[in-house]
Amino acid sequence: MESSVLAFATDLLDEGADAFFGNLTDRAGVGGATLASVYHEARDVFPHNPHRVIRYLEPGAAYFRPDPARWAGRRLRPTPSTAIGDRDPFAEAATEARRRGLKLHAWTVFCHNDRLGFEHPDCAPANAFGDRQLTDLCPAHPEVRAYAATLVAELARYGVDAIRAESLHFHGLRHGYHHERYFEELGPVAEALLGVCFCAHCRAAADRAGVPAEEVAAAVRAELRRRLADEAAAAAPAALDELADGAFAAYVDASAATVSSLTAELAEQARHHGMRLSFMDGGGPGRGWLAGIDLPALAGAADQIETLGYAKTPEAVREKVAAFALHGVRPQEMAVILRPTASDCDGPADLAAKIAVLRELGVPEVEFYHYGLMRLSSLDRIGAALAG
Repeated sequence: MESSVLAFATDLLDEGADAFFGNLTDRAGVGGATLASVYHEARDVFPHNPHRVIRYLEPGAAYFRPDPARWAGRRLRPTPSTAIGDRDPFAEAATEARRRGLKLHAWTVFCHNDRLGFEHPDCAPANAFGDRQLTDLCPAHPEVRAYAATLVAELARYGVDAIRAESLHFHGLRHGYHHERYFEELGPVAEALLGVCFCAHCRAAADRAGVPAEEVAAAVRAELRRRLADEAAAAAPAALDELADGAFAAYVDASAATVSSLTAELAEQARHHGMRLSFMDGGGPGRGWLAGIDLPALAGAADQIETLGYAKTPEAVREKVAAFALHGVRPQEMAVILRPTASDCDGPADLAAKIAVLRELGVPEVEFYHYGLMRLSSLDRIGAALAG
């Protein structure tokens, strides 16, 4: 079983290559590093960072050095984080990984990019009223698709083994902006409908699939107005697959085809450069329909499906993997991320039992979240669990 730890480029820069990679090999005993290449805004606590305990991550920042020639004339382009200064953490990581016989993966957040969404609102998803969700990019927009493909090609020059594609899909309403406020209870149906994209590109994709996009948008607007106006209506359940006489469900299916086709394009691009592409589905089966996640289609498009195995017990990890199998994703086609921290694990034996479940099911790859956000003792827990 292959193993890796997810990390930030700032972990490498702040601790230095010897300490960073030494902790991965000597303490965690893993065979690779999964380094964030493009990441969203955040504020985190770093228990063992030698320079700071709290760090604010910039919105939509890149942690590698983009090649200007690749991005000439593009509106959507990666902006290097100020935290890396004049350095190129991916070049440094690639050199050290090769020297130590480790694999390097590029953990890449594609469509959740608050910097680019605010800079280019026309590239962001639009709800049925035309309001833009500026924390994200729409995967149906041609410029967004070109941006994503160029990112894959950029990362190939570092000798990356795999692209870990996070956020390669649509997002819901409650995703990714600080101080989000909902003073009235919207209800799950209104929240779901407010997260569906009706931009011109998504409507065009639906129309090409034979779905009356404007009729669906009108039905969604009417349903939202009804629920926003009345507290009882907001709480009422609804069969979304029956909305607009079933056309809403067909519209969402067209959105899923958009995500699957983009994933297939990027996976082909990755293979052309000798890399793999893993599609990260953090929510798991049954939760990604409105985000455009069609697991059987994505299993055929990507080289691998990766998910979060965050759970208290080995049995719960088994159930998470088994749920994917029911949706057309075999364990042999998966990677699973575990948390060795106290939030999920009470010790090395518990973590070892979860790893044993993955091995038994045939999952070929396990990753651990997150190098800088865990205590060093949790790295030791990984090493003990893998050795056991």
